[in-house]
Order: sequence, then structure tokens, then C-alpha cells
Amino acid sequence: MRQLHVSGQVGLSPDGKLPPGVAAQAENVWRNIEAILAEAGMGIADLVRVNTFLVDPAHVAESRAVRLRHLGEHRPASTLLVVAALAAPEYLIEIEALAAAPARARRAPARGAKRAPKRVAKRRRPARRG
Repeated sequence: MRQLHVSGQVGLSPDGKLPPGVAAQAENVWRNIEAILAEAGMGIADLVRVNTFLVDPAHVAESRAVRLRHLGEHRPASTLLVVAALAAPEYLIEIEALAAAPARARRAPARGAKRAPKRVAKRRRPARRG
């Protein structure tokens, strides 16, 4: 299996702007995670674990609604924590994730293609004693 560890994503958009409100920030977080997964050749269905950090317990329902829109029927293992603060006071949500997918099969070389020579480690000769 290939594993992808997605470090904590906050609500910044690709242009570096942070929208007000937890729903808008959560939307950006999930878009960021989806983009990271896509770059690795994975998708939402490959998520196996999601950890969500909120700074206000009143934000649970809004963040959960956004999560459900992005995950659909997929239900990875998850943890939700309400914390005192995140890295910057304007961040309302942060999500880290773990994805796993089958390892990519190695392609066989085309017929007639030259294979790269195997590297063989040179043996070290024992030191001569005097």
C-alpha cells in the first residue's frame, strides 16, 4: 500500500486568502485536501483517517455539514478535537488526514528495450594485518 500523510490544512485558499467563518474555511480545507490527494493519484475514497481541530465547539455542526458534502458516503476513521487555539488566531479549523491506496504496479519494459544494469555493491577487502 502507498500511504499519504496530509499535514494540517487550514482554510487558506490557493491565493493565500482566508475567508471569514468556519463553513467557508472548512470548504477551503476540504478543497485543499482533495487537490493534494489528486496530485498523488488518490481521491476521497482513499482516506482512511481524518483528524479535525476546531477552536469553538459551536462550529461542530457547520464543519460536519461541509465534511459530509465532501466525503459523501465515505466514512474514514476520524477524531474531532476542540482546542484552545491553532497556529494563527484567525484559523478556525484545521484538518490532517491519512490516505492509503494500492501500490502502483511497475510497468514492464517495452519489447526490445534495454534494461538498466543492476548496480552491484563492491565488496570491501578486509584490511591487511601487519
